[in-house]
Amino acid sequence: MIGLLGFAVVFGAGRVLGWPGRWVWLAAWGWLVVLLLAHSPAMPAQLGDFVGGDLRGWFLLGVLAAVVRIYRAGLVRLRGRVVAPVAEAPRGAFSPVELDRYARHIMLREIGGPGQKSLKAARVLVVGAGGLGSPALMYLAASGVGVIGVIDGDVVEGSNLQRQIIHADARIGMPKVFSAEIAMKALNPFIEVRPYHRRFEAAFAAELVAEYDLVLDGTDNFDTRYLVNRVCAAAGKPLIAAAITQWEGQIGVYDPAAGGPCFECVFPERPAPGMVPSCAEAGVAAPLPGVIGAMMAMEAVKHLTGAGEGLTGRLLIHDALYAQTRVIGVKRRPGCAACGGGA
Repeated sequence: MIGLLGFAVVFGAGRVLGWPGRWVWLAAWGWLVVLLLAHSPAMPAQLGDFVGGDLRGWFLLGVLAAVVRIYRAGLVRLRGRVVAPVAEAPRGAFSPVELDRYARHIMLREIGGPGQKSLKAARVLVVGAGGLGSPALMYLAASGVGVIGVIDGDVVEGSNLQRQIIHADARIGMPKVFSAEIAMKALNPFIEVRPYHRRFEAAFAAELVAEYDLVLDGTDNFDTRYLVNRVCAAAGKPLIAAAITQWEGQIGVYDPAAGGPCFECVFPERPAPGMVPSCAEAGVAAPLPGVIGAMMAMEAVKHLTGAGEGLTGRLLIHDALYAQTRVIGVKRRPGCAACGGGA
């Protein structure tokens, strides 16, 4: 029967695509409305025969579904009264549970209570939920960054799981941003995660970046890297960008507004085709994105709390194969098309 098949498609698609429950129910109600309209006297009888059932049957199904939905909503409210929820604190303050969670941060002289408050008030956008984004997102969540946005247009694939630790085998086929949201909220329910299941594109990039204090770029293609950099430079937003291939990774903080170079100052020209192969083409050691991605989160925590010395004006290069790490100085380039180079 076409009518019942439609409901199966709605609920099946919702499960596969990781839709929130309210989206699935809205889609189901929409389909029910279509079925009721198909059986209305104003429609040809052939249309009602095609979808199956009759007007009274679908109406009764809708009433039954509404009763079940209302019952479930009432049950959730009742449980919320009986089982005390996680203690909530005034906005900007910490609940006792949060104080215990972030105690090791608060004990650090360089972070302390004020630094942890800065993390809670911060909004960080991560471009890419792959190899670099996975550890960066997990540690940002664990650190207590208040609002974390994640944008990625891909879905989880089996080949990702060798290094993209935020995802799981059970979530293969799910959009990466929703898979990441599940893992982050499971780790820290006190944060807000904003998933954007789409590619980072020029049409909306400036508007999106304007909502955040800091941007992390862990993408694997130069088109997106240059676009992220230009948008951040134009908006005066600091950018933490990293890249990996095979056994080597690099990371820098690009903040022209603070006197440092932008990404395009350091890398004014894209490498020739084939010079920098992707992970899919050249391979990558599984722990390497974890090392560099964790460094991205570390630089973010330092930047947001004012702790230590960041990588603004410096580029860190890590060679995992020979266990060597070096840091080189980088500076603004006069005439840079992205940031002006300080002119």
